[in-house]
Amino acid sequence: MKRILSLIAFLVIATTSYAQSGAKIEFKSDTIDYGTTSKDKDNGVRVFEFTNTGNAPLIITDVKSTCGCTVPTKPKEPIAPGKTGKIEVKYNMNPGPIRKTITVESNAVNVPGGTIALKIKGEVVKKEEVNILQKKTSVPNQ
Repeated sequence: MKRILSLIAFLVIATTSYAQSGAKIEFKSDTIDYGTTSKDKDNGVRVFEFTNTGNAPLIITDVKSTCGCTVPTKPKEPIAPGKTGKIEVKYNMNPGPIRKTITVESNAVNVPGGTIALKIKGEVVKKEEVNILQKKTSVPNQ
């Protein structure tokens, strides 16, 4: 009987000490969809919002983009437990499809290696140019 109680006590202690403690990062969304937009109507700035759901300060050590057309900005200060932060992303709005990845490195214990990938997607279309010399094809009302 003593052995069974000792085994149960050991399992309870081992399970309790195994629970992760530290900073945890939870994003509202890991993807931002620009939709279909144009450079003259949109400045290309979007924000990824996140919360530190852990019990230690969250430190964002680095934020990288897959290309120079997307510039992410990371928080400079640690994010306290229960508080929110943001990562601002500015896309240069070149015409064409948007398919980019932003890699966030942190001390978060709930993501493998503290690294999480965020995505932006959408399409930037060219502004319609009006040719004043082009003949109208509409038929006037009779």
